[in-house]
Amino acid sequence: MPDMSLLLMMLALLMVIGALAGVLAGLLGVGGGIVLVPAFFYAFQTLGYDGPQLMQMCLATSLATIIVTSVRSVLSHNRKGAVDWDILKGWAPGIAIGAVIGMLTVSSLRSATLQGIFGVLALVIGAYMGFGRSEWRLGQAMPKGLGRIITSPFVGFLSVLMGIGGGSFGVPLMSLFNTPIHRAVATAAGFGVIIAVPSVIGFLFLPIDPAHRPPLTIGAVNLPAFGVVIAMTLLTAPLGVKLAHAMDPKPLKRVFAVFLTLVALNMLRKSLGL
Repeated sequence: MPDMSLLLMMLALLMVIGALAGVLAGLLGVGGGIVLVPAFFYAFQTLGYDGPQLMQMCLATSLATIIVTSVRSVLSHNRKGAVDWDILKGWAPGIAIGAVIGMLTVSSLRSATLQGIFGVLALVIGAYMGFGRSEWRLGQAMPKGLGRIITSPFVGFLSVLMGIGGGSFGVPLMSLFNTPIHRAVATAAGFGVIIAVPSVIGFLFLPIDPAHRPPLTIGAVNLPAFGVVIAMTLLTAPLGVKLAHAMDPKPLKRVFAVFLTLVALNMLRKSLGL
């Protein structure tokens, strides 16, 4: 059991993490999970919970926060008529199936393997944020039929492997298929709910060795981290939205892409035991 000073340090760290995740989500349109997973990893590791299932707890706790933030976000966007419900309804079944497969895959892998996967996928997202162009197109409309059947599960599967919502993969995907960016961001919030709900239900039943889990952890979801981060992101996300309207976020996206690349490379280093 960690001493009180370590617990207070964890509380302070989680408050900072939650505040930062909320601002970034509002400012850059990226899901908080891309920040939360590595932040949870370092927080739990600092407290001495560096077991073989550490990444499972980080991914599960991140996804639990995404349920709340995504529901809030999609309701807010829907009031402005920005959610494309046709895309959301058509893609929901495949995304949910992919999320369940992702949860089962995560449950069977070791923490070091998941670190490596997170690192590789974060490098891809960082590269797209840094070098992607808004005019890039793969088609004039979102895939339907066989194309949707094949593609939609990958959105859920890859998102669960990273512990993130629908923004990091959903927004680029919809943008590449000619969906206006504001509509893509709004609809991707709905993707986040579909990804997080079934996967978190599964993670609540994932057995974690009591010697390697922080206090008040149900399955792989740590309740204190969930509660603190939710409280902070709900406070700071509106600030990020205001900043997004007051300044050009493009240079900040490139800065964040560099930061994300460094985080990804560090995760890869740790996964290799270096």
